[in-house]
Amino acid sequence: MKHKLLANDAGERTFILILEEDDEAFACLTAFARQERITAASVTAIGAFRSATIAFFEFETKNYKKIPVEVQTEVLSLMGDVAVDEKGEASLHLHVVLGLSDGSTRGGHFLQGHVRPTLEVVVRETPAKLRRRHNAELGIALIDIDQA
Repeated sequence: MKHKLLANDAGERTFILILEEDDEAFACLTAFARQERITAASVTAIGAFRSATIAFFEFETKNYKKIPVEVQTEVLSLMGDVAVDEKGEASLHLHVVLGLSDGSTRGGHFLQGHVRPTLEVVVRETPAKLRRRHNAELGIALIDIDQA
């Protein structure tokens, strides 16, 4: 993965990240956010994966149903945010829409994707600090705006 700082104005940084073939996208983005100590940001990306794993949150069971996508796909839209978890580490929440060769799509919570041939990512940081807290009733961690 290569990255470059595009702008740094009043505490708001904008980065471009270019992921290369075989990079695992979620791990690369998490490592980058932690390395740069990003505490609040939006993430957008386009590109392609040779395989991916997405998920659907089943409210009744409070679990994510994993959906493997074991074919080449176009990343039509990948978007989400960065906040910090209860340990103070960067925590990503990303959703993705993948385009298949027949024009159909698959989408959901983004868990993993192996890049082929590239993934172009823009990370727009804000000077805020967003914190995710585990919500026991829902079974997931959500941004707590009272702590922002």
